[in-house]
Amino acid sequence: MTKHIIWDWNGTLFHDIDAVVGATNELFSGYELPPLTADGFRAVYTRPIWLAYERLLGRPLAEGEWELLDTGFHDHYFRLVAACRLAADAEHALTSWTGSQSLCSMAPHSHLVPIVESFGITGHFTRIDGLLGVTGGEKAEHMAEHIERLGVEPREVLVIGDSVDDGLAARHVGARAVLYTGGMTSRADLQATGLPVVDTLADALGHA
Repeated sequence: MTKHIIWDWNGTLFHDIDAVVGATNELFSGYELPPLTADGFRAVYTRPIWLAYERLLGRPLAEGEWELLDTGFHDHYFRLVAACRLAADAEHALTSWTGSQSLCSMAPHSHLVPIVESFGITGHFTRIDGLLGVTGGEKAEHMAEHIERLGVEPREVLVIGDSVDDGLAARHVGARAVLYTGGMTSRADLQATGLPVVDTLADALGHA
């Protein structure tokens, strides 16, 4: 039985795919790569993010290149993201769930908290955790720390996210997961996890 939902932010509650794709295109404009569409981005997206960049470039990143790319991406993203909004049914999903819920994101914590507050939805969450350290890695350990701080039983938790990494993080902590197609990852990659895949956040709640 699900008592607690852990939401992902980027690509799940927050519909920011346009900002992600736009920032990625600006980031790689000097690399003579053709511009990506949303589907083109989904075709290469993975975590850790530097592996996605290596897929785009067709080569390993050079010494120090990841740090420059990561900084550059966030400079573009933080500018473009101001035009992004919540997913179409995010507020309805948050208000219709009667159990507890929290937010666990790979976004920098200092950026995450103000943008969540700007939508007036902070009160829905018992805890909000973004990253305090280096960005771009995998979510499993971050999810484990989030679960520990919540003090909830993993078997009573449902993770709702838009990436394979969300599913892997849920499995790492012993929680269930459902994956949403509105974000960064292709449906084929989501389905390959063997986890439930949905097209709306309302459908995701149906698995709770």
